[in-house]
Amino acid sequence: MPTWQQLRDVKLNEYTDAADGWGKISSRSNADKDRVDNGMFAKIHATQKGEAAERASADVQQLSRNYQYLHTECGLVRTALNGLATELASPQKKLKQALEDAENLKFTVKPDGSVDYPTDSLVLAPGNNTAEHGAPVPLAPGKGEGVGSADANKGKAEDIAQRIGDAVREAAEIDSRYAAALRRLKAGPGLEVSDADLADAAADTKALQQAAGKYADDDKIPKGKSPQDNAEWWKSLTQEQRDEYATLYPASVGALDGLPATVRDDANRMVLAETRAQTQLELNAIPKPPQQYLPNPSGSYPAVITNPAYREWQDKYGDRKPELERIKNGIDAVQGRFDATGKDGLPEAYLLGFDPRTNNGDGRIILANGNPDTADHTAVYVPGTGTEIGGIKGDLERASDLQTEASKQSPGADVSTIMWFDYDAPRSAYPTDKGDVFPEAARNEYAEKGAPTLHTFMEGTRAAHEAASGSGGHTTLVGHSYGSTLIGEAAKAGRIFDGPIADDIVVAGSPGMQADHAADLGISGEHMWAMGAEGDNVPLGGSLVGLGEGWVVPTDPEFGGNVMKTDTHGHSGYWDEGTLSLNNQAKVIVGDYEGVILE
Repeated sequence: MPTWQQLRDVKLNEYTDAADGWGKISSRSNADKDRVDNGMFAKIHATQKGEAAERASADVQQLSRNYQYLHTECGLVRTALNGLATELASPQKKLKQALEDAENLKFTVKPDGSVDYPTDSLVLAPGNNTAEHGAPVPLAPGKGEGVGSADANKGKAEDIAQRIGDAVREAAEIDSRYAAALRRLKAGPGLEVSDADLADAAADTKALQQAAGKYADDDKIPKGKSPQDNAEWWKSLTQEQRDEYATLYPASVGALDGLPATVRDDANRMVLAETRAQTQLELNAIPKPPQQYLPNPSGSYPAVITNPAYREWQDKYGDRKPELERIKNGIDAVQGRFDATGKDGLPEAYLLGFDPRTNNGDGRIILANGNPDTADHTAVYVPGTGTEIGGIKGDLERASDLQTEASKQSPGADVSTIMWFDYDAPRSAYPTDKGDVFPEAARNEYAEKGAPTLHTFMEGTRAAHEAASGSGGHTTLVGHSYGSTLIGEAAKAGRIFDGPIADDIVVAGSPGMQADHAADLGISGEHMWAMGAEGDNVPLGGSLVGLGEGWVVPTDPEFGGNVMKTDTHGHSGYWDEGTLSLNNQAKVIVGDYEGVILE
């Protein structure tokens, strides 16, 4: 426990000065990580091929991990030091006021915190007495001492002793909290940040959340607010406060619609790196399954029996291992997109959302190709039935292909495409062994539940663009399959409350949009675009089960939109490279409406 002299003499500015230094290291490490991710990979793709490129990429990945770890840990040290200084300021102020009162009264504060005071009584002999912290009830001056013996100084001295003791104990509690958290913030030997190091960084963050909760309170982060409210909260913070909230609560900050894409990307990459490390460590800890079948020891029928050890393994790891592998596949897909920056002109990536377990286990991944806050044209691609984090690679590639093609269609324009997956998607779109057709995709409840989230994201995209560029830019929503149904629900909400959800809407293989006219979506028919490929039976199936009101789907003439010509086949080929289907979507994204070829 600190003494009152230590609390009095501590120079809190030394903590804040040190925090500034750690903050500079954290910020520098983050900037270096961005240069590695967005510059060095591009150089590798431009100069290296084959095995040389693979080895160089592995080295660059490790360097990025090292900078990510430095950014996190140094940021935590900064936050801890600032939090310690801020919280200690209150008990120090209380102590100094008590010491000043003692000095003014000519009392003496002893090394143990007790207070010597002169007797102030008409009947008692002059002399000194001592007041200590913890007196039953500090007495008011002149009361409670008995008739004729009241001592005005006694109550004053006891009050001062109490305040000194309270201040010291408050400081001790603060010091204990932060000391425990700071002791955790140390790196292991060597220059290679391992999965264990990153997992430990996640534990360090949780420990500091507990220690610094009074300083940087998670409750102050907006929850359930509009993107505009989120943006206003962020603007109200100093840069240091922003850095501290992003370091201490990266998942919460990374999920806030309306914040700059760069901020969300930094926070979500922190969560991604730590989740990746924890997932790999858990997978490594799962032993290989024992042999499933053993010869029947009795020698009778059946010839083999299930190994009891295998049953035990299955009970313990049978569900957990596939879940971890699914999460790892999703993370690897995102990392693969990071590593592809610069390849074939692909711009830097921004991770705008990441949570592997939300949405009933389907997860959340929102990733932008290029910065949507500054883009001339932004397209948001919404995938459909069966989407989940473990199989997200194909959807990420579709969004990348849209960005590449749209950039070709409008040279010199800044184009950003976003793969948005943040809803509980229907699980099945095909007949089952029980004869059921579209058992989940035929229901509109998935779209109704996910629509507010998509609508809020689009509001946030517009708000962040207006803050960075002074306008909302040109936005396009692209929906595949059930993703178009979700867009329909979200667009109807926009029509009711605050105008069109996007400048253009493009749907491919749509089973229906919960509407029978484009106007029901708050958008004019000239900005509604649909395509249905030969061999794609989903639009017909959707019309039969009623995902389109009045049994109408967007590719029907009565829907009132544009039906674009396609040259692909089936339900999943709309984004094949070099196709008219992809080309048409790209032209809408960049606003080249005259160049779109219609049916």
